[in-house]
Amino acid sequence: MTIQQNLGHTQGLGETNSIWFKLTLLSKGNPDNPMQTLQMMADRYGPVITVNMADQRVVFLTEPEHFKHVLVSKADDYIKYFDGLKPVFGKSMITHDGALWQKIRMPQQPAFHPDMFAEYIPYFLQAIHTKMGLWSKLAETGEEFEMVEQTWTLAADMICKALFDRDMPFNPHVVFKCVKTYTDVMEHKAIRMRVLHGDDIKMTDENAAKAMELWANVPPAVFAQNPNEERERTLLKMIEAVVADPSVPEFDQQQAIDELKQYLWAGTETTALTLAWALYLTSKNPDAANRIRKEGETVYGDREPTAADYSALAYTRAVIQETMRIYPPIWGLIRVATKPDIIGGKEIKPGDRVVIFAYGAHHNPRFWPEPEEFRPERWMGSTKGQVKYSYLPFGGGKRSCIGGAMSQVENTLALSMLLRRFRPEYLGKEPPGFSGTVTLTPKGGLKFRVCELS
Repeated sequence: MTIQQNLGHTQGLGETNSIWFKLTLLSKGNPDNPMQTLQMMADRYGPVITVNMADQRVVFLTEPEHFKHVLVSKADDYIKYFDGLKPVFGKSMITHDGALWQKIRMPQQPAFHPDMFAEYIPYFLQAIHTKMGLWSKLAETGEEFEMVEQTWTLAADMICKALFDRDMPFNPHVVFKCVKTYTDVMEHKAIRMRVLHGDDIKMTDENAAKAMELWANVPPAVFAQNPNEERERTLLKMIEAVVADPSVPEFDQQQAIDELKQYLWAGTETTALTLAWALYLTSKNPDAANRIRKEGETVYGDREPTAADYSALAYTRAVIQETMRIYPPIWGLIRVATKPDIIGGKEIKPGDRVVIFAYGAHHNPRFWPEPEEFRPERWMGSTKGQVKYSYLPFGGGKRSCIGGAMSQVENTLALSMLLRRFRPEYLGKEPPGFSGTVTLTPKGGLKFRVCELS
């Protein structure tokens, strides 16, 4: 059975006019590290690299001052690029710009104020304890598992409990696999090429179209799920309130569903990738893992950690920050130029796809001494000498990630608690490869097993 009838809504990531499709060419250099191709291009051709890819001009930026130009100084002249990702995010805030973006973001912003984190932490801890119960069973059997799937399901549980006052009304492992099927650009490219050659493709439950059908059912299931405690100060309550507000007609029920898509995917993906990479780095650096354990023992001992304890977990937080430097979950931010411009002496034309190469800045020795070294200590104490916009784990400017600060709280607490009870052992190849598609995802996953500490 062919899937040609489904290409319109499932294969946008793999179409030849998609920037995601074009960027798969980067993997031809080093398939395990496609970022090296861009790094070498920057070294050879300078900080602004203009490349004609088929019928599309793509401009790669590698300098922090140029990042600021696009993200801050002329932010209104560079709009977000989300072609191919609408089935994942719908018309959620993450896909918008300008006045509409502000109108959709404003009612949700209070849910991410740091003052709210103290209320969320008990629910983060519930999810972490659930995951530790599962890991205890895995430790008993010695079973191997894929770490990103484990951290994604943890992140989804934290989001549902803290922000929605719900238990997950879906199987997170199934949802994880389905949405990853869709966001795997190389899979889209392979399907597209087979269709162009007239091949028949067997439909399976993990096919991109089937994956999106399952994904579309997730947000309504969250709305339908009974709340755990009927808490009033939750993101879901804020979203329901604005839907009921006639003065904001743009925020209808479909908008509410799409906002949940954003949080259940974008809000979990970056958190999950960072935690998985942090567990990999600490498994390869046992001194760092032991320092995290000792810090947890000193700060909160045998009781549950609190918001005040998060602030005191300075080294653990530094490990999370260093992980996002080495393995930024969003390796590049893509914008579309709407007006003529000049960046670094190079002409920018309307319609140009502009790629802000955050990974390149994170690994540039001009900004980070010994950038390939895992050195959490670089985040301890003052960071005044850090070049502005040389570190962009959550984007930059007014459109930076709404949940970036909360994600760091989730990951700091999770890393501290998991390492105090377990010793994760990485079992994959060294170094692990990664795919630079929509996010910086471990190629083939990160295989682990865990040992429970006495």
